[in-house]
Amino acid sequence: MLIACWSPKGGSGTTVIACGLAAVLARSAGSSGGALLADLAGDAASVLGVAEPTGPGLAQWLASGPDIGSAALTRLEMEAGAGLRLLAWKPAGPDVRPAAGRAEALVEALSGDPRAVVADCGAAASGAGLALAAGAEVSLLVLRPCYLALRRALAAPVRPSGVVLITESGRALGRRDVEDVLGVPVRAEVAIEEAVARAVDAGLLARRIPRSLERALRPLAGLRGAGQDAA
Repeated sequence: MLIACWSPKGGSGTTVIACGLAAVLARSAGSSGGALLADLAGDAASVLGVAEPTGPGLAQWLASGPDIGSAALTRLEMEAGAGLRLLAWKPAGPDVRPAAGRAEALVEALSGDPRAVVADCGAAASGAGLALAAGAEVSLLVLRPCYLALRRALAAPVRPSGVVLITESGRALGRRDVEDVLGVPVRAEVAIEEAVARAVDAGLLARRIPRSLERALRPLAGLRGAGQDAA
């Protein structure tokens, strides 16, 4: 199963949600193969507390030609925690972009992986991130309940299959407002807490995921093919 996490604007917490969900899925999988996190936003290694790859990363794979197939992705994987593997981004350079057809090839490769796969598509998903957000079995929009974020979500080229709502005190908008405006269900609500921030700052999110975050994300592990459409 491929789950894509994306957001309409920066600062929504997409990477934290993607890393946390991947860690939950890795634990849930047990001996059945664990989980894989594909990082298209560039920060997952830091959040998970692992070193950046010394060799090529996912960005280089996307920039390569069709002769470099899905088997090469396995060789790029890194250990990132108990049962969790990471495909780190590692920028290929400012002038290097995904080659033609590579985003679609990545969607096909990750969708065919027997493990649970989470893709961090980043903010305002574009390029390969947009292809994953549109082609994933489950497409999760990570959203803070603010007017600007809702406006951008409505204008996004992908309709999500569900929303992960980042809740915080003092907001006028809530779960019902988000569901009414976007027309898709809120699948999980994650409160902003100091314990989560400390785990991220220490690079321990995968190894010591806060219980509150694990409880909030666990329902997402049972999602199966809610479906989504590109606008």
